[in-house]
Amino acid sequence: MRFEAFSFGSIQIDDLTYEQDIIIDRGQIRKRNKAPSKIFREKFGHTPLSLKEDLPWKCRRLVIGTGANGRMPVMEDVKLEAARRKVELLLLPTEEAITALKQGMDDTNAILHVTC
Repeated sequence: MRFEAFSFGSIQIDDLTYEQDIIIDRGQIRKRNKAPSKIFREKFGHTPLSLKEDLPWKCRRLVIGTGANGRMPVMEDVKLEAARRKVELLLLPTEEAITALKQGMDDTNAILHVTC
């Protein structure tokens, strides 16, 4: 998987440009469906990442790119579930998350927020 470019609002991977949040699950890329987490938006001032979403838990490491400015909240229950599943959780601004992914994707999944 080649991460070619990232800027506010888009990410380019393997010659394809995505203009929405994405999930990388065992090498497959899909759009993040954040609709289930929108019920928490008012509490956080932004739609957070919550357990209501279909998260890619089949991994040893889950890298979460929290946006260009690192502003996407990750709910505490996600952190607790990662610990319960013994999944290493890396929460980083998206550009730093991409750097971490470039260093190795072995048994690693990701959620990448492309704005804020």
